Amino acid sequence: MTENVVQLHKDVPPLLVHDASDPLAETVIDVVQDAEPRPVDPPQQAPEPGTWIAEAQAYLADAPPVVPPALRRWDAFKDATRWTVSYYAHLGAFHALRTPVYLARLLLRAPRGTGRLIVRWGKWVADTEARPVEAKAAASADIEAWLALSREHSRRVRPRRVASLAVATATGITTLVSAFLVPGWTLTTAVAAAALVGLAGKKHDGKPLITRYVATNVLRRLDSTEVYDALAAIGIEGKKGRKGVEFASEVMRDGPGWRAEVDLPPGVEATAVLEKRAALAAAMRRPISTVWPEADRTAHPGRLVLWVAQRDPAKAGRKLWPLMKDGQADLYQPLPFGFDPRGNLVEITLMYSNLLVGGIPGSGKTSCALAIVLGVALDPTAELWIYELKGSGDLDSVKPVCHRYVSGDEDEDLEAALAGMRSGIAEYQRRAAFIRSLPASEVPEGRKVTRALAEKYPEQQLGPRVIVIDEVQELFTHADYKDEAAALATRLIKKARAYGIILILLTQNPDAPSLPTSVSSSVGTRLCLAVMDWRANNNVLGTGAYDRGMRATDISVDEQGTGILARGREGITVRAAFIKQTEAEDIATRALALRTAAGTLSGQSVGATVEEHDVETVLDHLRAIWPDGTESVHSHRLVEALARYRPDLYKPWTEMDAAGASTALSAALKPFKVSTRQLTIRECCGGAKGVRWADLPAAEDGE
Repeated sequence: MTENVVQLHKDVPPLLVHDASDPLAETVIDVVQDAEPRPVDPPQQAPEPGTWIAEAQAYLADAPPVVPPALRRWDAFKDATRWTVSYYAHLGAFHALRTPVYLARLLLRAPRGTGRLIVRWGKWVADTEARPVEAKAAASADIEAWLALSREHSRRVRPRRVASLAVATATGITTLVSAFLVPGWTLTTAVAAAALVGLAGKKHDGKPLITRYVATNVLRRLDSTEVYDALAAIGIEGKKGRKGVEFASEVMRDGPGWRAEVDLPPGVEATAVLEKRAALAAAMRRPISTVWPEADRTAHPGRLVLWVAQRDPAKAGRKLWPLMKDGQADLYQPLPFGFDPRGNLVEITLMYSNLLVGGIPGSGKTSCALAIVLGVALDPTAELWIYELKGSGDLDSVKPVCHRYVSGDEDEDLEAALAGMRSGIAEYQRRAAFIRSLPASEVPEGRKVTRALAEKYPEQQLGPRVIVIDEVQELFTHADYKDEAAALATRLIKKARAYGIILILLTQNPDAPSLPTSVSSSVGTRLCLAVMDWRANNNVLGTGAYDRGMRATDISVDEQGTGILARGREGITVRAAFIKQTEAEDIATRALALRTAAGTLSGQSVGATVEEHDVETVLDHLRAIWPDGTESVHSHRLVEALARYRPDLYKPWTEMDAAGASTALSAALKPFKVSTRQLTIRECCGGAKGVRWADLPAAEDGE
């Protein structure tokens, strides 16, 4: 038998530990008393202070980059060059336009400048600088020194007088002759000379001759002291004062502003700063639209990234939408939408997703809608269905390219929107059946519509269909349509996206009644504009978004088109590209030309009547209104629910008595081999005809 001896403490009997892998081996543990603790962290191998290596390390730690940031990337170099040229061009034009003002100021100063120059000339000719020295020699009765100074004075003054007299005579004669021979040039020369003389006539108050442009929207440079003080002002400070806040990197230039990465004191999350954005901006004495804190969760929850704009975005010039003048969109790729606070382009992905846009009135929902629908319009293969339920005509610019366009807030307009969603469900079911029939080799990315499939089978018309419903709260709050609208929207959102059916919902009332949970919880892409409270914020961005720092409540209603764009749990701040109505009409005209050339105009755009197919059956309607967790329901209760869900179909049944309504339902279910039976439900109303959930056949919609 072998033994393994391990000594741990002194003067303690050894312990025997058996090794299970070797029945003949045991380990003897010998304990050492009063053993000194040993460090577990590896020692820091730092060079000795004062050595050349230590100085070199210190230099490299703070050394500037070898290649300036503006020269590292071609796009950054082009941007820097463009702005440099623009700056000096604007500066030159600014002062060139004000040249007459500068000239007038110089001419007004000319008399004072003339007097000063004459005085200086007289002092030079008379050599007044030597007078104090001569007076001192005379006062001290130093005759030899006085005579020497007097001779030197005469030697210096005589040629100055002769030169002055000659220059004055020549100038006078030349001016007199030129005034008769070339009066225009003489006048110009005189004005130029007066202007030059005016340079010497500057007042002692220091008022500049050149007008300076004071940019009130250009802010001071961000530094660490300002960040320290601002965080301390809002209560983000460690126990050791400034030592509780540390910079993860130096404050650096980041686009049109500055970026500071800060590690907050231990135990403080970055969300504590996000919820105090307004207070932070006040502490920094900067406009709130220039201060953008965000959490860097890739590092740790306490890492704060603070970006501060150099120029107030609210006063900065408008950045043009990339497709404003030319270009074509591809809905299978991200579409240009807007810009983040740094001025970087933000794209939005619609394919295989859906979009929900919410914000209070006046928050810029129309700007967002235009940027989205115009991008869709510029894809000739996309079919655009728009239901603008406000009736304001904000989206009329794209009407010529729409397959279906409805604008109004009457019941017939709401019914048209419902019919459009029903038609969308019928279309995705048709596409699902076709995709399901294809071999796996043709759908390697999964059973969904792709650009390759749409081009390979043009007869199937698999191009994207985008259904836009503006002011969708009109549907979700309507007494007769709300149940069906919620069910249809939920079904489209959950099942139709894989088949190229995209639903875009916009609302200016994102509260719970106006935005059903089944809809808001299923949308993949969300954009929340300015809202009033955290409930509306979470209704649009998802549960817990407010606590994760995505807070559209901090966005002012004056920042129109600005919101938080989220896909999943993370979001970014974005401002939709502002497109004027006249510009939207020009873009739509270009989209019409693209579609005409591609031969993809359809529906109302070619004057045809749109047939909104509805392939839903009474079984689909029963599944939509069936109470969750209920095994059986009486027929008369089902008829009442169906009448609220689809009054256009089932409302006449409610005018019958209970027996007649039950018979009507039984007759409607008979073709599907679903029979009603006598059911006793104690929780309801005893025994009556009804339907069991288990008797309904499973849905087969090709999901």
